[in-house]
Amino acid sequence: LPSQFSGLLGTVYRRGNLSFTRDGSALISPVGNRISVFDLKNNKCETFPLATRLNIVCVGLSPDGSLAILIDEEGAALLVSLIGKCVIHHFYFHKPVHSVSFSPDGKKFVITKDNVALMYHAPGRKREFNAFVLDKTYYGPYDETTCIDWTDDSKCFAVGSKDMSTWVFGAERWANLIYYSLGGHKDIIVACFFEENSLDLYTISQDAALCVWQCDTELDGLKPMPPKDAAREENAEKNDEEFLEEPKGEEIRGKANPNEQETRDKVKYSRVAKYFFNKEGDFNNLTSAAYHKKTHLLVTGFASGIFHLHELPDFNLIHSLSISDQRIASISINCTGDWIAFGCSGLGQLLVWEWQSESYVLKQQGHFNSMVSLAYSPDGQYIVTGGEDGKVKVWNTSSSFCFVTFTEHTSGVTAVTFTSNGYVILSASLDGTVRAFDLHRYRNFRTFTSPRPSQFSCLAVDSSGEIVSAGSQDSFEIFIWSMQSGRLLDVLSGHEGPISSLSFNPMKCVLASASWDKTVKLWDMLDSWRTKETLILNSDVLVVAFRPDGKELAVAALNGQITFWDHENAVQTGSIEGRHDLQMGRKELDKITAKQAAKGKSFTTLCYSADGQSVLAGGLSKFVCIYNVKEQILMKKFEISCNFSLDAMEEYLDRRKMTEFGSMALIDEGAGGEDGVAIPLPGVKRGDMSYRHFKPEIRVTCLRFSPTGRSWAATTTEGLLIYSLDSGLIFDPFELDIDVTPSNIRKTLHQKDYTMAIIMAFKLNEKKLIQEVIEAVPSNEIDVVCSSLPDLYVEKVLEFLASAFEISCHLEFYLIWAHKLLMLHGQKLKTRSVKLLPVIQFLQKSIQRHFEDVSKLCEWNIYNIKYALAVSQQRGMKRLAEETLVDEDDLDSDSDYLM
Repeated sequence: LPSQFSGLLGTVYRRGNLSFTRDGSALISPVGNRISVFDLKNNKCETFPLATRLNIVCVGLSPDGSLAILIDEEGAALLVSLIGKCVIHHFYFHKPVHSVSFSPDGKKFVITKDNVALMYHAPGRKREFNAFVLDKTYYGPYDETTCIDWTDDSKCFAVGSKDMSTWVFGAERWANLIYYSLGGHKDIIVACFFEENSLDLYTISQDAALCVWQCDTELDGLKPMPPKDAAREENAEKNDEEFLEEPKGEEIRGKANPNEQETRDKVKYSRVAKYFFNKEGDFNNLTSAAYHKKTHLLVTGFASGIFHLHELPDFNLIHSLSISDQRIASISINCTGDWIAFGCSGLGQLLVWEWQSESYVLKQQGHFNSMVSLAYSPDGQYIVTGGEDGKVKVWNTSSSFCFVTFTEHTSGVTAVTFTSNGYVILSASLDGTVRAFDLHRYRNFRTFTSPRPSQFSCLAVDSSGEIVSAGSQDSFEIFIWSMQSGRLLDVLSGHEGPISSLSFNPMKCVLASASWDKTVKLWDMLDSWRTKETLILNSDVLVVAFRPDGKELAVAALNGQITFWDHENAVQTGSIEGRHDLQMGRKELDKITAKQAAKGKSFTTLCYSADGQSVLAGGLSKFVCIYNVKEQILMKKFEISCNFSLDAMEEYLDRRKMTEFGSMALIDEGAGGEDGVAIPLPGVKRGDMSYRHFKPEIRVTCLRFSPTGRSWAATTTEGLLIYSLDSGLIFDPFELDIDVTPSNIRKTLHQKDYTMAIIMAFKLNEKKLIQEVIEAVPSNEIDVVCSSLPDLYVEKVLEFLASAFEISCHLEFYLIWAHKLLMLHGQKLKTRSVKLLPVIQFLQKSIQRHFEDVSKLCEWNIYNIKYALAVSQQRGMKRLAEETLVDEDDLDSDSDYLM
């Protein structure tokens, strides 16, 4: 079963700083407690299979692009290899960290926490017992430190603070620069930047003021401290009674107002200019900034979603643009200075802007509120999601990008589905409409409504794509529409409670409806009497699902049971008691234990695997359970999140958060934070309408298995998580005997016994070897080899071809293989169609993707050839006209001569 985490869709940015990779072609974005890498040149997104314990607040990238430091809300850090995509080292800074930055030479890195800056030796390429070794601790600011910037030669760094001061510190003890304090601002320092190869500095504050500081010394003018003075200072530090703690590396303590003797022969700064950005109202605070040293380009973002581009040091405005109506939380510029990345945490927006051409390179946004439902397209290439924000988004599974968003719904979307042809998406909403969207023209071409306004809670479409049904929450009725005409065909009544789930039989025109009245009704769409059977259960029914072959029905009820039914005979074939497997977490404000709370919980979403042998179930918990239907046992439990920034993650009560007055979670902290004073609304659990600090509860709202059988997806509080088959190196032989070895396979191949070589390679089941054998078969021999392959291996070759299409460049060669196999063995494969369907759909998905890519390329080439022909034709005609004119002129001159 697919068990390896392969991607996080639906969420592109949460909070923290954005960073471009060394070559400037990829962007690293923190998404909750994970990081996503957006490859902007190849149009792909990848989420790393590693996670911190809480949400990531800052990311530091090493200059060579091989390492990253991820730091979460509590100051726990992970040292991560960006090449191996794995965790190398864990470290705990004990306090929340505001920013982290590597030195340009990659030897040191600085973190800021509280009012200090800590400099560590950067982890090297060799193995070491402790990757984080503290070098120096810098004191100076009175309030929390906010930002860091290094000089190009790594000799000094600057630190901004909330006390409106900026401090310049020497990375080494220089005789003429140990520390220097700069004032001149009336608000929190948002960013500070050194000029290229200089100690000149720019400081920017939250009240949209920019100060330009000039230094009287060049970087080359920094003098090393004489050995005697250095030794004396070290001894003074050791003898000083104030610091009798354990050794923490060297300590440098700055003074805001040093005396004349201390400043003699030292570096001096002078403010040469102060500029103010155009402010529109009090709300327009400056929230983030970035500076590109080579092009002298300054980008500043504001709380109103506006950003400015200025050229420094003259402060010339290049352009100003509004990209969002939320505050810009982070800005980053790539190494060439062409692309600017913006992150807006309020709406979860991520934008990459090319400022010279004034165009978007990337524009992605997740669902504002949580996702509620999802559906795979029939070929498994696309996923559609519906959210509580009323948006319907379509995602490409191979690139992980959203390529279309439909915003026609005016209330939360409750269910989404694809029709069988894969080109129409249907969505049901609480606004009382069911809408059909066309994926060719990207428009809403049908809107289905009920005679009386009612909120739709579930949706189903039959296998032909002609009959659309939706269940109502308030009138307890099921509405049936025709897709072609858009007319209401029928209203099915009979349930005595809200309709919770609908599902069409994939093989027949039979609709199963589940309701809170403890029944599941089966309706025959082709029978005028409609109702066919009623299945009575012991508890309210929450979700119903048909097996892919349509012969079995799975039902999840409020008592935590999953029951299986033979719906043809209305007989229960099995049941699973799943309440204890759900394993609830304890919420911060819960009065009862997690074990007691779990007694009232149940599965709220259910789906069969592509082969129908197992069933996935999830609910108000961090676990997704996979059960074997035949044996009725739990096969595996997936923990979908380890993010403790979400509620209901902990199993037991955390005594550290308890006081004599109750839980500390009751105290509404941060009501007057950086975003201005926010009035907390009591009881708000969803959305962020008042900037109230609340913990979203971990839950799984929808589960779906891919039709290809290679992956499954879950919509959760964190986003859309995709789990796929493990692509690692696993030795999994098939019918192996003692003679099957790589050398024997190659010997058989050398003897041109291709069929035997393929069978032996599949017995050993090593992908590289199978590829080598199949690609060694001459194209004119494929027909003969395919006809002599045993039936058992035809399926295995088809599965290999489907995966080979994903990575191989031998497109025509593999297409010949697929064509010959399907033509020669088509009739035999048809008899095992139910079992083979996931493999065929996976093959179709791979071929379809190549078809789309190649067809675009061919169309473009045809257009270019036509254009070149038209241009050459035009030039030929022009040349012909010119020659004709010349001939006429010659004739005129001859006639003049004769006369």
